[in-house]
Amino acid sequence: MSDAPKPIRPLATHRRALHDYFVHERIEAGIALTGTEVKSCRAGRVQLKDGWVDFRAGEAWLVGVHVSGYEAGPRDSPPPERERKLLLSRREIDRWSGRAQAKGFSVVPLSLYLKGDRIKVELGLVQGKKQYDKRETERRRELDREARAAMAGERD
Repeated sequence: MSDAPKPIRPLATHRRALHDYFVHERIEAGIALTGTEVKSCRAGRVQLKDGWVDFRAGEAWLVGVHVSGYEAGPRDSPPPERERKLLLSRREIDRWSGRAQAKGFSVVPLSLYLKGDRIKVELGLVQGKKQYDKRETERRRELDREARAAMAGERD
């Protein structure tokens, strides 16, 4: 066995999350999927935009994530928006559920990716942005873009 890091291949990202939320912390979790769901995920047929994490009875569940059905799969495949169990340690579940209970915080999926041959989901502890925060972020991004363009123009 080699100790080389496993290659990471992104399958789906929640691009609006960075626009709509402040991400305070990130964590990697495994996800319990059926065989046809794995094939759909590998094909990139996943939407994370409406997803969130629900903590119930000492377990973490991924809710609202849409995994499209696999075309070549059986007709009785699981529903696309079923709740999927997240694979986290007891300590991580307790820590994150406590933090998610704080006012204004929630846990949302940021990305879904292959790490080696395992499908992982990156979760973020997020706090919603107000409209003026979104405008400030956009303005700062525009200024950085202009500064980079000016620096590139000086080099020529």
